[in-house]
Amino acid sequence: MSQHHSDPVEANVETHPAKLAIFITIGAVGLVVGIIMLAYFAVGSYRLGETDGKANSPEAIAQRIAPAVTLAVEPPKTAASPLAPAVVPKAAETPVPAVAIPASLPAANTASAPAGGESVYKGACMACHSTGVAGAPKTGDKSAWGARIAKGKPLLYEHALKGFNAMPPKGGNTTLADADVKAAVDYLVAQAK
Repeated sequence: MSQHHSDPVEANVETHPAKLAIFITIGAVGLVVGIIMLAYFAVGSYRLGETDGKANSPEAIAQRIAPAVTLAVEPPKTAASPLAPAVVPKAAETPVPAVAIPASLPAANTASAPAGGESVYKGACMACHSTGVAGAPKTGDKSAWGARIAKGKPLLYEHALKGFNAMPPKGGNTTLADADVKAAVDYLVAQAK
């Protein structure tokens, strides 16, 4: 038989239930005080630098969470843009004399002066026709161009001007004059012969 020796503290608590109630009460109060102190420490740390009592005001919160850097991107200002300031050119007080362009200088790429077929090709057609993108016949490929050339230049001009299959009208550059597009077609046909 084993004898159980009672602990003096255990015997004291067992014999006095009021002491047990006191220990439980002191433990509960200590736990609550500890939780309150922990919460105050967690929340109170934000109050350490506070001098005016407005650390939780909407303005202070907005300032704390504001990004450190902001990037502002403005759209390009063009005459068609509603954001661009209205600029009204002043009328010339004296007429501007006409300047004659020497024949040795190349003409500007305007609707009245057709550009060369090669330059139009390089500007609008080369992106697709040099690589064969979306089924475009490659420049200089005689077998691919042969059947197309056999149908006649008027049909080639029509396809180039109005678009055909994946090719957009005027090769995607709708500002080109019809004569420029036809010159580019002539250039492509010459490369395939």
